[in-house]
Amino acid sequence: MINQFLKYVQDENLLEDGDKTLITLSGGIDSVVMCELFFQAGFSFGIAHCNFKLRGEESDTDARFVSTLAEKYKVTLHSIIFDTKEYAKDQGISTQMAARDLRYEWFEKIRTENNYQKVATAHHQDDQLETFFINLMRGTGISGLHGIRPKNGQLIRPILFASRNEVVKFQLENRLEFREDSSNASNKYLRNKIRHHLLPILEDLDPEYLKVFAANMKRFSDSEEVYLQRIDQLRNEILTKKGDDYLISLKKLSKLNPKSTYLFEFIREFGFSFKICEDILKNFNNNSGKIFSSDTHRLLKDREYLIIRTRDIKTNQGSFNIEKTTNEIKIPIHLKIKKFEKTRDFEIPNSRLIANIDSDKLSFPLSLRKWKNGDYFYPLGSTFRKKLSDFFIDRKFSLFDKEDCWMICSGDEVVWVVGHQIDNRFKIRSKTRHILQIKYKENLAH
Repeated sequence: MINQFLKYVQDENLLEDGDKTLITLSGGIDSVVMCELFFQAGFSFGIAHCNFKLRGEESDTDARFVSTLAEKYKVTLHSIIFDTKEYAKDQGISTQMAARDLRYEWFEKIRTENNYQKVATAHHQDDQLETFFINLMRGTGISGLHGIRPKNGQLIRPILFASRNEVVKFQLENRLEFREDSSNASNKYLRNKIRHHLLPILEDLDPEYLKVFAANMKRFSDSEEVYLQRIDQLRNEILTKKGDDYLISLKKLSKLNPKSTYLFEFIREFGFSFKICEDILKNFNNNSGKIFSSDTHRLLKDREYLIIRTRDIKTNQGSFNIEKTTNEIKIPIHLKIKKFEKTRDFEIPNSRLIANIDSDKLSFPLSLRKWKNGDYFYPLGSTFRKKLSDFFIDRKFSLFDKEDCWMICSGDEVVWVVGHQIDNRFKIRSKTRHILQIKYKENLAH
């Protein structure tokens, strides 16, 4: 197996001369075999181990076992303990997704801080086929049919050439100790069900099934290269970035067929499944305002666009004081504030990002807060009050626009709907003596 390993690393150009690799070592048979192969090949490496605290004492025993392996190979050990369940709760994602995010972010941190050129994970052929079927079960585009790639940036999978049986054979021949994850025997997870029930049936039908599927996935991968050229071209035309959000033109999307396939390819990077794409299209001609969610993003169907936003942008309902002496604030949004006396030649700037207010009509401290139901103001030029909710409708605000809307208030009275309109009661008049000018630095705000 060592010769196959060396040939695969060379053929796939996984390592260059002098590369130092961070091996991700759980203590299971796959990662232990990969570690031994690196050692026998004479490659330079260190070990990284994550304790996700998901299996109690078993997780702690795994960590101690990995520590003994680092001593055996006389290499550096990097280890960390994660409160995975707490992180999953905070982020509103599954425990499995939380563990994945935590480990890959940490691996990259360790890699860059310690001068490792590559990070190696111990995926093999069976893992690749299991991933293939998981993608099929959950819904996927063509990208889900090629399985796991040998290399993705600095991340490499150097034993992807080997089957699980070959891994076990190497472990027995080299008398390697390893830790067995008790969760691997459970049928709680889809991957385990595929491993324990589907793959044995395929092996019974054709003992060479792994090679057959590997060849198929290679062809799928080649076809994807052609397919993605067209997708990338259209993505650049249809998917645009505005601040922290991404917008997809409904008008342009409506001209594409098949819409579901194009839409999936445009938004799958944001974690949306093919099933969600179909649900979005079912609501294509319905009223705007419906929101769809993935583990990482929210998608709003608005009047003219699908608007995509990361889920970690949270609506801050707090209130922030602006004192009489305040000249600038940067949190939660960036405002520059100036006070001066009105002169005869003063001209009011024609910009929605600048509010010029009669300072003598204000009661300090002012408050900066998000709008809430029941808020009203007197739009500039009007002597009639208007609910903020009606103002938003008139301006065709999306739900995300409303979430982003801040107001400056004097007591209970709205002074400025920031970035949009001041209240008529606080406008500059001929008798105004002192002006408070507030500039909204929109490009620095969320």
